[in-house]
Amino acid sequence: MKLLALTDFNLVATHGGFGLASRASGRPKATLSRHVQKLEDDLGLRLMERSGRKFRLTEEGRALHERTLGLIGEIAQVALDVTAGNGMPRGKLRVSCPLTFGHAQFGRLAAEFVQKFPHIQIEVTTENRAVDMIEEEYDAVIRVNPRPDNELVGRCFSRDQLVLVASPAITMPTDVTLRDTEVTVPAIVGSDAPDIGRWTIMTQAGERQINWKAALRLPSPLMMKDAALAGAGATIIGNQIVAHDLVKGRLNCWGSIPDRSVG
Repeated sequence: MKLLALTDFNLVATHGGFGLASRASGRPKATLSRHVQKLEDDLGLRLMERSGRKFRLTEEGRALHERTLGLIGEIAQVALDVTAGNGMPRGKLRVSCPLTFGHAQFGRLAAEFVQKFPHIQIEVTTENRAVDMIEEEYDAVIRVNPRPDNELVGRCFSRDQLVLVASPAITMPTDVTLRDTEVTVPAIVGSDAPDIGRWTIMTQAGERQINWKAALRLPSPLMMKDAALAGAGATIIGNQIVAHDLVKGRLNCWGSIPDRSVG
């Protein structure tokens, strides 16, 4: 029994005839008649008595009409509700983002997103490890400088410049070159950094090298910024994280980090 045939049968039964149903719905009379005939053939029952201008439901037709009219109405309403939501995203959006980015920016971005798409519920996890989008069922993953992946689609939506900063209490070396390995500055570095290294920075005077020695190892940029503010050493960090402190003079920028630099 096809739903369209049942719908047309109820349309004819409700309006009391094929002609009235055709005028009310705009559907061709011949189409309505064909569908009702097909429904009768499928059921092996006579649902309507057709005699000249007279129209009457059989006992079986009346029972079918009474039992299915409400069901057809519910199906039609569900269809209207679904189509009314076309073009408006809805559902849950699971996102994984780095810890620092999540604390510094994602709250504002998420608020703007849900204001634009109120039918979406955002679920955010902050973690720095690599995640498997498929296995862990994430819809979107935000990472800094991610590795290319042919199975994923990526888009850059924000850029930041790495800068070398330090408290005003720490003086930037003035005559450090690649050949000068004696002068070093205390450095605040990541947990897996070596004991010593050399930063390449770009200043207004040009490219310079600064030798450093690890004074403190910390796992997150926010902790590294706080340590720099406290005067523990110089550190490389995203400009967006320290922009306010640079404006207020709590930190000094020694230079920016070119893409080819190593540390």
